[in-house]
Amino acid sequence: MSIQQTLKAISDPSRREILDLLKSGAKTAGEIGQHFEATGATISHHLSVLKSAGLIIDEKKGKFIYYELNMTVFQEILSWITAFTGGDQNE
Repeated sequence: MSIQQTLKAISDPSRREILDLLKSGAKTAGEIGQHFEATGATISHHLSVLKSAGLIIDEKKGKFIYYELNMTVFQEILSWITAFTGGDQNE
Protein backbone atom coordinates (compact mmCIF):
# COMPACT_ATOMS: atom_id res chain seq x y z
CA MET A 1 0.00 0.00 0.00
CA SER A 2 1.30 3.43 -0.89
CA ILE A 3 0.00 6.62 0.65
CA GLN A 4 -0.47 8.02 -2.87
CA GLN A 5 -2.65 5.07 -3.88
CA THR A 6 -4.67 5.38 -0.68
CA LEU A 7 -5.26 9.11 -1.03
CA LYS A 8 -6.24 8.68 -4.68
CA ALA A 9 -8.74 5.98 -3.68
CA ILE A 10 -10.41 8.18 -1.07
CA SER A 11 -10.46 11.23 -3.34
CA ASP A 12 -13.62 9.93 -5.01
CA PRO A 13 -16.89 10.80 -3.18
CA SER A 14 -18.53 7.48 -4.11
CA ARG A 15 -15.64 5.52 -2.66
CA ARG A 16 -15.76 7.59 0.52
CA GLU A 17 -19.48 6.79 0.75
CA ILE A 18 -18.74 3.08 0.33
CA LEU A 19 -16.22 3.30 3.17
CA ASP A 20 -18.84 5.07 5.28
CA LEU A 21 -21.35 2.29 4.56
CA LEU A 22 -18.83 -0.33 5.65
CA LYS A 23 -18.35 1.34 9.04
CA SER A 24 -21.47 -0.51 10.19
CA GLY A 25 -20.08 -3.90 9.13
CA ALA A 26 -19.37 -6.18 6.20
CA LYS A 27 -21.62 -5.96 3.14
CA THR A 28 -21.92 -7.65 -0.24
CA ALA A 29 -21.45 -5.72 -3.47
CA GLY A 30 -25.21 -5.96 -4.00
CA GLU A 31 -25.94 -4.43 -0.60
CA ILE A 32 -23.49 -1.63 -1.31
CA GLY A 33 -24.91 -1.08 -4.79
CA GLN A 34 -28.41 -0.51 -3.38
CA HIS A 35 -27.20 2.83 -2.01
CA PHE A 36 -26.12 4.16 -5.41
CA GLU A 37 -27.59 4.96 -8.78
CA ALA A 38 -24.72 3.21 -10.53
CA THR A 39 -24.24 0.02 -12.49
CA GLY A 40 -22.88 -3.12 -10.91
CA ALA A 41 -19.75 -2.67 -13.01
CA THR A 42 -19.19 0.81 -11.55
CA ILE A 43 -19.60 -0.45 -7.98
CA SER A 44 -17.25 -3.33 -8.77
CA HIS A 45 -14.67 -0.85 -10.08
CA HIS A 46 -14.91 1.27 -6.91
CA LEU A 47 -14.52 -1.83 -4.74
CA SER A 48 -11.51 -2.90 -6.79
CA VAL A 49 -9.82 0.49 -6.31
CA LEU A 50 -10.50 0.43 -2.56
CA LYS A 51 -9.19 -3.12 -2.30
CA SER A 52 -6.04 -2.30 -4.30
CA ALA A 53 -5.40 0.59 -1.93
CA GLY A 54 -5.75 -1.78 1.01
CA LEU A 55 -8.71 0.10 2.47
CA ILE A 56 -11.07 -2.87 2.29
CA ILE A 57 -10.71 -6.61 2.42
CA ASP A 58 -13.04 -9.24 1.06
CA GLU A 59 -14.08 -12.66 2.26
CA LYS A 60 -16.10 -15.24 0.39
CA LYS A 61 -18.92 -16.72 2.47
CA GLY A 62 -20.98 -19.25 0.55
CA LYS A 63 -21.85 -17.75 -2.80
CA PHE A 64 -21.32 -14.13 -1.69
CA ILE A 65 -18.25 -11.97 -1.24
CA TYR A 66 -18.40 -9.67 1.77
CA TYR A 67 -16.40 -6.46 1.90
CA GLU A 68 -15.24 -4.83 5.11
CA LEU A 69 -12.91 -2.08 6.25
CA ASN A 70 -9.22 -2.80 6.76
CA MET A 71 -8.66 -0.74 9.88
CA THR A 72 -4.89 -1.31 9.81
CA VAL A 73 -4.55 0.98 6.79
CA PHE A 74 -6.71 3.66 8.41
CA GLN A 75 -4.48 3.54 11.50
CA GLU A 76 -1.36 3.91 9.33
CA ILE A 77 -2.85 6.94 7.56
CA LEU A 78 -3.87 8.51 10.86
CA SER A 79 -0.35 8.02 12.23
CA TRP A 80 1.13 9.60 9.12
CA ILE A 81 -1.17 12.63 9.32
CA THR A 82 -0.72 12.96 13.08
CA ALA A 83 3.04 13.19 12.59
CA PHE A 84 2.51 16.53 10.82
CA THR A 85 0.66 18.04 13.77
CA GLY A 86 3.27 17.00 16.28
CA GLY A 87 0.75 14.79 18.04
CA ASP A 88 1.25 11.26 19.19
CA GLN A 89 -1.58 8.89 18.28
CA ASN A 90 -0.64 6.62 21.19
CA GLU A 91 -1.19 9.28 23.87
